[in-house]
Amino acid sequence: MKAGLIVALDTEYEALRRSGVTDVVRSGIGKVGAARTATEMILRDRPDCIINSGCAGGLAPSVNVCDIVLGAQTAYHDVWCGEGNLRGQVQGLPQRFDADPALLAAALGLQTDSPLHCGLICTGDQFISTVEEDTHIRSLYPDALACDMESASIAQVCLHYGVPFLSFRIISDTRSGGEDRYSAYTDFWERIADGSFSFLRNLLEKL
Repeated sequence: MKAGLIVALDTEYEALRRSGVTDVVRSGIGKVGAARTATEMILRDRPDCIINSGCAGGLAPSVNVCDIVLGAQTAYHDVWCGEGNLRGQVQGLPQRFDADPALLAAALGLQTDSPLHCGLICTGDQFISTVEEDTHIRSLYPDALACDMESASIAQVCLHYGVPFLSFRIISDTRSGGEDRYSAYTDFWERIADGSFSFLRNLLEKL
Protein backbone atom coordinates (compact mmCIF):
# COMPACT_ATOMS: atom_id res chain seq x y z
CA MET A 1 0.00 0.00 0.00
CA LYS A 2 1.31 3.43 -0.98
CA ALA A 3 0.73 5.82 1.92
CA GLY A 4 1.03 9.60 1.75
CA LEU A 5 2.38 11.02 5.02
CA ILE A 6 1.73 14.60 6.12
CA VAL A 7 2.97 16.55 9.15
CA ALA A 8 2.75 20.27 9.82
CA LEU A 9 5.97 21.28 11.59
CA ASP A 10 9.69 21.02 10.98
CA THR A 11 10.05 19.61 14.51
CA GLU A 12 7.50 16.87 13.74
CA TYR A 13 9.21 16.17 10.42
CA GLU A 14 12.64 15.81 12.01
CA ALA A 15 11.29 13.64 14.85
CA LEU A 16 9.73 11.27 12.33
CA ARG A 17 12.91 11.08 10.28
CA ARG A 18 14.92 10.22 13.39
CA SER A 19 12.45 7.45 14.16
CA GLY A 20 13.00 5.94 10.71
CA VAL A 21 10.20 7.52 8.65
CA THR A 22 11.78 9.37 5.73
CA ASP A 23 9.06 9.72 3.07
CA VAL A 24 6.98 12.44 4.70
CA VAL A 25 5.77 15.88 3.57
CA ARG A 26 5.50 19.08 5.62
CA SER A 27 2.34 21.13 5.11
CA GLY A 28 2.97 24.05 7.41
CA ILE A 29 0.62 25.00 10.24
CA GLY A 30 -3.12 25.35 9.75
CA LYS A 31 -6.06 24.13 7.72
CA VAL A 32 -5.26 25.84 4.42
CA GLY A 33 -1.70 24.55 4.18
CA ALA A 34 -2.80 21.06 5.20
CA ALA A 35 -5.63 20.98 2.63
CA ARG A 36 -3.36 22.30 -0.11
CA THR A 37 -0.71 19.70 0.65
CA ALA A 38 -3.23 16.86 0.73
CA THR A 39 -4.75 17.95 -2.58
CA GLU A 40 -1.37 18.23 -4.29
CA MET A 41 -0.32 14.85 -2.91
CA ILE A 42 -3.47 13.11 -4.12
CA LEU A 43 -3.29 14.60 -7.63
CA ARG A 44 0.47 14.16 -8.01
CA ASP A 45 1.31 10.94 -6.19
CA ARG A 46 -1.99 9.00 -6.24
CA PRO A 47 -1.52 7.48 -2.76
CA ASP A 48 -3.68 4.56 -1.63
CA CYS A 49 -4.22 6.37 1.67
CA ILE A 50 -3.11 9.45 3.56
CA ILE A 51 -1.89 9.43 7.16
CA ASN A 52 -1.50 12.64 9.14
CA SER A 53 0.63 12.73 12.28
CA GLY A 54 2.24 15.17 14.65
CA CYS A 55 1.41 16.59 18.05
CA ALA A 56 -1.84 17.89 19.55
CA GLY A 57 -3.19 19.40 22.73
CA GLY A 58 -5.05 17.08 25.06
CA LEU A 59 -8.68 17.87 25.91
CA ALA A 60 -9.98 14.90 27.88
CA PRO A 61 -8.92 14.38 31.51
CA SER A 62 -7.84 10.83 30.64
CA VAL A 63 -5.26 12.02 28.09
CA ASN A 64 -1.72 12.84 29.24
CA VAL A 65 1.42 14.23 27.65
CA CYS A 66 3.11 11.72 25.32
CA ASP A 67 -0.07 9.60 25.01
CA ILE A 68 -1.14 8.71 21.46
CA VAL A 69 -4.60 9.62 20.18
CA LEU A 70 -6.02 7.88 17.13
CA GLY A 71 -8.63 9.96 15.34
CA ALA A 72 -11.56 7.63 14.86
CA GLN A 73 -13.27 10.89 13.90
CA THR A 74 -12.12 14.44 13.19
CA ALA A 75 -14.20 17.63 13.30
CA TYR A 76 -13.83 21.41 13.13
CA HIS A 77 -14.26 23.42 16.31
CA ASP A 78 -14.06 26.83 14.58
CA VAL A 79 -16.66 26.45 11.81
CA TRP A 80 -20.28 27.55 11.69
CA CYS A 81 -22.24 28.10 8.48
CA GLY A 82 -25.32 29.66 10.07
CA GLU A 83 -28.77 28.54 11.10
CA GLY A 84 -29.70 25.03 10.01
CA ASN A 85 -26.13 23.78 10.31
CA LEU A 86 -24.49 22.16 13.31
CA ARG A 87 -21.55 23.89 14.95
CA GLY A 88 -18.42 22.59 13.26
CA GLN A 89 -20.30 21.49 10.13
CA VAL A 90 -19.39 22.74 6.68
CA GLN A 91 -22.68 23.04 4.82
CA GLY A 92 -23.38 19.89 2.81
CA LEU A 93 -20.74 17.84 4.63
CA PRO A 94 -20.87 15.70 7.78
CA GLN A 95 -20.15 17.35 11.09
CA ARG A 96 -17.58 14.63 11.78
CA PHE A 97 -15.28 12.87 9.34
CA ASP A 98 -14.76 9.16 10.00
CA ALA A 99 -11.35 7.55 9.74
CA ASP A 100 -10.91 4.70 7.31
CA PRO A 101 -11.94 1.54 9.20
CA ALA A 102 -9.08 -0.61 7.87
CA LEU A 103 -6.41 1.96 8.75
CA LEU A 104 -7.93 2.48 12.17
CA ALA A 105 -8.07 -1.26 12.86
CA ALA A 106 -4.43 -1.66 11.79
CA ALA A 107 -3.35 1.14 14.13
CA LEU A 108 -5.37 -0.22 17.05
CA GLY A 109 -3.66 -3.59 16.61
CA LEU A 110 -0.17 -2.21 17.16
CA GLN A 111 1.84 -2.63 20.34
CA THR A 112 3.03 0.64 21.88
CA ASP A 113 4.83 1.72 25.03
CA SER A 114 2.64 4.84 25.23
CA PRO A 115 -1.03 4.79 26.31
CA LEU A 116 -3.25 4.64 23.22
CA HIS A 117 -6.61 6.40 22.98
CA CYS A 118 -9.16 6.31 20.16
CA GLY A 119 -11.83 8.91 19.53
CA LEU A 120 -12.45 12.46 18.33
CA ILE A 121 -9.74 14.94 17.31
CA CYS A 122 -10.92 18.54 16.87
CA THR A 123 -9.31 20.95 14.42
CA GLY A 124 -9.19 24.75 14.23
CA ASP A 125 -6.86 27.56 13.22
CA GLN A 126 -5.76 28.48 16.72
CA PHE A 127 -3.43 27.22 19.41
CA ILE A 128 -5.59 26.36 22.42
CA SER A 129 -3.85 28.13 25.31
CA THR A 130 -6.51 28.95 27.91
CA VAL A 131 -8.98 27.05 30.04
CA GLU A 132 -11.79 29.10 28.47
CA GLU A 133 -10.86 27.99 24.94
CA ASP A 134 -10.54 24.42 26.12
CA THR A 135 -13.96 24.58 27.81
CA HIS A 136 -15.57 26.03 24.68
CA ILE A 137 -14.38 23.13 22.52
CA ARG A 138 -15.53 20.63 25.11
CA SER A 139 -18.94 22.31 25.15
CA LEU A 140 -19.23 21.67 21.40
CA TYR A 141 -17.74 18.18 21.55
CA PRO A 142 -17.91 16.65 25.05
CA ASP A 143 -16.20 13.48 23.78
CA ALA A 144 -13.21 15.28 22.22
CA LEU A 145 -9.83 13.83 23.16
CA ALA A 146 -7.43 16.25 21.46
CA CYS A 147 -7.21 19.36 19.31
CA ASP A 148 -4.89 20.23 16.44
CA MET A 149 -4.77 22.59 13.45
CA GLU A 150 -4.81 20.23 10.45
CA SER A 151 -6.54 16.85 10.79
CA ALA A 152 -10.14 17.65 9.83
CA SER A 153 -9.10 19.70 6.80
CA ILE A 154 -7.10 16.77 5.43
CA ALA A 155 -10.02 14.47 6.21
CA GLN A 156 -12.33 16.75 4.22
CA VAL A 157 -10.00 16.67 1.19
CA CYS A 158 -9.70 12.88 1.44
CA LEU A 159 -13.49 12.52 1.60
CA HIS A 160 -13.80 14.63 -1.55
CA TYR A 161 -11.32 12.49 -3.47
CA GLY A 162 -12.32 9.15 -1.96
CA VAL A 163 -8.91 8.51 -0.38
CA PRO A 164 -8.75 6.53 2.90
CA PHE A 165 -7.51 8.70 5.77
CA LEU A 166 -6.26 8.38 9.33
CA SER A 167 -4.86 10.94 11.74
CA PHE A 168 -3.03 10.18 14.94
CA ARG A 169 -1.40 12.58 17.34
CA ILE A 170 1.05 12.56 20.23
CA ILE A 171 -0.15 14.76 23.08
CA SER A 172 2.17 17.71 23.73
CA ASP A 173 0.20 19.64 26.36
CA THR A 174 -2.93 19.18 28.46
CA ARG A 175 -5.52 21.09 30.42
CA SER A 176 -4.09 19.70 33.66
CA GLY A 177 -0.98 21.77 33.02
CA GLY A 178 -2.92 24.93 33.86
CA GLU A 179 -3.16 28.18 31.93
CA ASP A 180 0.32 28.15 30.39
CA ARG A 181 -0.18 25.45 27.78
CA TYR A 182 2.24 27.03 25.34
CA SER A 183 5.15 26.64 27.76
CA ALA A 184 4.16 23.00 28.25
CA TYR A 185 4.14 22.58 24.47
CA THR A 186 7.61 24.12 24.20
CA ASP A 187 8.92 21.87 26.98
CA PHE A 188 7.47 18.86 25.18
CA TRP A 189 9.92 19.30 22.31
CA GLU A 190 12.82 19.55 24.75
CA ARG A 191 12.12 16.16 26.32
CA ILE A 192 10.25 14.11 23.70
CA ALA A 193 12.00 10.85 22.84
CA ASP A 194 12.60 10.10 19.18
CA GLY A 195 10.96 6.72 19.69
CA SER A 196 7.66 8.38 20.49
CA PHE A 197 7.06 8.83 16.77
CA SER A 198 7.98 5.22 15.92
CA PHE A 199 4.25 4.41 16.01
CA LEU A 200 3.95 5.68 12.44
CA ARG A 201 6.89 3.58 11.28
CA ASN A 202 5.29 0.49 12.84
CA LEU A 203 1.96 1.30 11.22
CA LEU A 204 3.56 1.63 7.80
CA GLU A 205 5.30 -1.72 8.24
CA LYS A 206 1.97 -3.33 9.12
CA LEU A 207 0.25 -1.82 6.09
